[in-house]
Parts: sequence; C-alpha cells; structure tokens
Amino acid sequence: MRRFCSVLLCIALVFGMAGCRKTQDPEPTNSKKFVIGFSQVGSESDWRIANTKSMTETFSYDPDYEFIMENARQKQENQFASVRRFILDGVDMIIIAPTIEEGWQTVLQEVHDAGIPVIIMDRSVAVWDDNLFLTNIGSNFLGQGQKAAAWLAEQTEGEDQVNILHLQGTRGATAQIMRTKALDDAVAEHSNWIAAEPLYGDFTEAKAYEVVTEYLKENRDIDVLYSENDNMTFGAMHAFDEAGITYGKGGQVKIITFDATKEALQYCMDGKIDLCVECNPLFGPQVKELIEKYRNGGQIPKQVSVEEKIFTSKDLDQAFIDAREY
Repeated sequence: MRRFCSVLLCIALVFGMAGCRKTQDPEPTNSKKFVIGFSQVGSESDWRIANTKSMTETFSYDPDYEFIMENARQKQENQFASVRRFILDGVDMIIIAPTIEEGWQTVLQEVHDAGIPVIIMDRSVAVWDDNLFLTNIGSNFLGQGQKAAAWLAEQTEGEDQVNILHLQGTRGATAQIMRTKALDDAVAEHSNWIAAEPLYGDFTEAKAYEVVTEYLKENRDIDVLYSENDNMTFGAMHAFDEAGITYGKGGQVKIITFDATKEALQYCMDGKIDLCVECNPLFGPQVKELIEKYRNGGQIPKQVSVEEKIFTSKDLDQAFIDAREY
C-alpha cells in the first residue's frame, strides 16, 4: 500500500512540475507585428514582378511587420478568396492590386465591416462608397496616355493619314481603361488618325505575339503601334520581325510602349522603340510611408500618384539603363 501511495505521489509531482513550468513561461510582450495581407494580381509582366519585389523587400525584412502575399494569377475570384482569408486571419491591413475595377463592392464591404483598413494599389476599384478603402496609390494612367498622344501628334504633324494598331491590356483594368481612353480621345481630335479595332493582348508577351501574328496575315498597313505595356510590345516586335515589317528609327512602324522597363529602354536607346512611357512599379517605400502615417494618426490623401516620365532615345544613356531597378 505504501509503495502504491509513493507511485501516486511521484505522478502528482510530475504533473505539478509540468504545471509550474507552464506558469513560468515568458509573458507576451507588446512588440506585436503589424500584419499586412497583400493580394497581388499576378506575375504577368516584368512590371508586375518588379512591383512584387518592391513590396516584398520593403516589408519582409522589417521586424515591425509581417507581410503575407498571395498571387491571384490574374483571376478576380482568387483575389476575393485571399481577401476573405485575410479577414479570417485578423490582419491589421489589407493591400489589393485589383485585376479589374468592377465587382469589388461586396468584398470590400466585408472588409470594412471587419474594421480592417484597405489600400488599393496600382489599379483602381469602382465602388459607390469610397469610404470602403483608405487610399488609392498608383499611376496616372490617363495622363500617361495623353503624354503618348501628344508626342505622336508632334511626330505625325502634316501627314495625310496615320494608321494605328492598338494593343490592349487586360480589359477592365484601370491601366487598360485609361490608356485606351487617351488614345480614343486623341483619335477623335485628329481626323488623319485611323485606329484599327484594338487587339486584346492581356498584358502578356505570348498573347500579343499570337494576336499580332494573326492580324498581320491580312493587314500590314501600320504606321504606329500603341501598346499598353512593354511585354505586349516585345511580342508584337517578334511578330513584326517574322513578317518582315521594320519598326523604330527609320522603320515602317513607330512604336509607343508603356512601363519603361530596363529591356524596353534598351530597345529605345538602340532605336527599336520610339517612345517609352514610364509606369513606376516601385511602390513599396511610398506605401510604407502611407502606412506609417496612418499608424501615427496622420491624414492620408484619398488618391496618391507616383512620379513618372517619358523617354525617347535622346533621353537615355547606358549608365541610366544599367542603373534601372526594373
């Protein structure tokens, strides 16, 4: 009996010691990280890859932040699912680079009801209540297109007819909507500009190559290519090469491209692209400044634009291109 009691005592001591160890665990500190959930539209272009890198490098190595990114692979339903997971995870802020503008009212209302602030980045959303997001930081896409149209007007002044081939990006995306509007407005103002029915390139090189190759089987009378991003431009250039159509300085086709990535600027300096319209993807530091301001109780502008330029060959040198971050 005494031996049985000793065994019970040992067991009790073991559990008692375990309980003591548990009570001696360190208390939680107040150094809780600020958790950001980022829904990135995809990785469809060099621009997007540079944008992702800028965001990741800005937040992932900062000990004050936890940065969770999900790639939507250019599907809005994937973004909706990501945002709802972020709500369930109780993140402190959600950043969305939306695929297209429409369709966001319901899911943003859910985020708003959960009390989580939202930053819309790069593109815009079409919602009836702009209180559903904190701010929208991105490019002035309409302004980009207007700069391109103004340049083209100077280059084609006095010409009898200017035939324009228009390569559109993802339809419904802010960049596509506004760059298209800028061209449409300019065509309406210039009676000698003739724009063919736009080709849909989805902001990818492969799709642009496919649709331009098919177009050139029946139509070769092109004076200008207005391409809504660099990767589509590269696909079109490949199609032009195969069709024996010259482009750039001294060529048949003047090329206007948007983004101004390092590769496009190199082509521009080499005379293969006539105009690069910059679309700056390096949002990370500027987004972080806005978040820090918000966390400190500061006022955040509803719309924030990034600084951007246009480039022709005379504006470029090798040192500038080599130093380009994207």
